[in-house]
Amino acid sequence: MRLHLTSALLLCACSNVYSAPIPEYGYKVVHTYPHDPQAFTEGLFYRDGYLYEATGLAGKSSVRKVKLQDGKIVQQHELPAQYFGEGIVPWKHSVIQLTYTTETGFVYDLPTFAVKKTFHYPGQGWSLTTDGKRIVMDDGTPQIRFWDPETFVETGRITVTAEGKPVQNLNELEWVKGEIFANVWHEDRVARIDPVSGAVKGWINLTGLLPASDVATGPQAAEQVLNGIAYDAAKDRLFVTGKYWSKLFEIRVFKKP
Repeated sequence: MRLHLTSALLLCACSNVYSAPIPEYGYKVVHTYPHDPQAFTEGLFYRDGYLYEATGLAGKSSVRKVKLQDGKIVQQHELPAQYFGEGIVPWKHSVIQLTYTTETGFVYDLPTFAVKKTFHYPGQGWSLTTDGKRIVMDDGTPQIRFWDPETFVETGRITVTAEGKPVQNLNELEWVKGEIFANVWHEDRVARIDPVSGAVKGWINLTGLLPASDVATGPQAAEQVLNGIAYDAAKDRLFVTGKYWSKLFEIRVFKKP
């Protein structure tokens, strides 16, 4: 018995010693674009040459179509004042949006932003993305849900973990090359998540991305946080921004040695 116990302890110790740390990735800024510094960014995606952005706060929430090059809003839909707008995702000829605590989602016509229908879901709504077959949704917890994109019925979920520990405050999501990229609220890093196991495969460290000269000092300072990921699959371009940021960045990610 003593031999078996010792062997088990040694095996456990060896497993801990040789457990590989989560890789960390750095970034290089490829291009900098203007971004509305009053936008409380909650959702972001790229489609057909434009950025689509959702902004939050009750009474100030909107869905926007924005020119990438100059940041100008070319189309906008404002939510009713009782709703705090959250993440958005395109699906076919529609845009789907969550709201924060009202358990209500909206489906908009993509060309016009006209409301096509509403739907309901349990719990908070934070962000959305898609793998092309399912809607991927989070609610600020370590849980990521998968929905049928036509009925919004949950078809499964994963728990996101880093080195075995649940990751809280998952925020804006984007599907990038078979992985789920997720902002972590109030952190300057993005998690690269395995959509099957939920394990964090890497951390993208974006510390210092927003220049010090653009960092707010007034009431907005506490919420001027990284939040907003969009991917242009056709040109392999990754865009990131944040709440109240005056800039949006195209970045290239590289693995740190």
